[in-house]
Amino acid sequence: MKKFYVLLFLMLLLVTISSGCSQNELKKKSEHEEKASNVKKVELTVSAAASLQDALTEVAKKFEKEHPHVEIIYNFGASGALQHQISKGAPVDLFFSAAEDKFDQLVQEGMIEENKGIDLVGNDLVLVIPKDSEGEIKGFQDLNKVEKLSIGTPETVPAGNYAKETLKNLNLWDDVEKKIVYAKDVRQVLTYVETDNVDAGIVYKTDALISPKVDVVATASEDTHAPIIYPVGVIKESSHIKEAEQFYMYLQKEETLNTFKKFGFNGID
Repeated sequence: MKKFYVLLFLMLLLVTISSGCSQNELKKKSEHEEKASNVKKVELTVSAAASLQDALTEVAKKFEKEHPHVEIIYNFGASGALQHQISKGAPVDLFFSAAEDKFDQLVQEGMIEENKGIDLVGNDLVLVIPKDSEGEIKGFQDLNKVEKLSIGTPETVPAGNYAKETLKNLNLWDDVEKKIVYAKDVRQVLTYVETDNVDAGIVYKTDALISPKVDVVATASEDTHAPIIYPVGVIKESSHIKEAEQFYMYLQKEETLNTFKKFGFNGID
């Protein structure tokens, strides 16, 4: 009988200890969850060229998984317009431009420090027409046959500036200038072509690749326009400098660069 009571006592003692451990674990878990919920969410604003939209959306998802306290807020548009907004004091943490001159202007203004900016990826310029178009446009040499050609506004849209430069170097500008339908960014050019509102458009290769509604008929030779380079940098007056620098470094990781390549961007030698 003594053995029975001893055994019963030991069992009760074990249950009590086990219950106490469970309570402690639950308490620790609750404290950890409460602490995590009290971490302030940081919203990081990134002004980026419209042509980066698809690639950067995927990059943000991966970054936010690794940094759950940070939310990436994108402001996509024409690089010239974005640069102007930042110059006027728009609250932005990073600038990802489709043209070096727009980026360099912010460096000259002291908005971006030189050691916190880098040329990250490159792109190609292509001529697109509506899918299965029965037109005669087979390449740049046929653009004198179009009724309407769309490019980005050269003053604010880098792709439009590269397009104008290419057309001039191919001695086509005088033939097509009066036929041009200008767009606010490359995505709008793409939309005009997709909807048959124009006969052809000049966009980045990366934009053409995401659309099943256009055909690429030619790629502009590299010697017809300035190199297409995308620099990115941290805005000096960022309200979240630590997180901005984290994202800046994340963009340079091999895994991230592979994501850009998946969407058609070129590496920088």
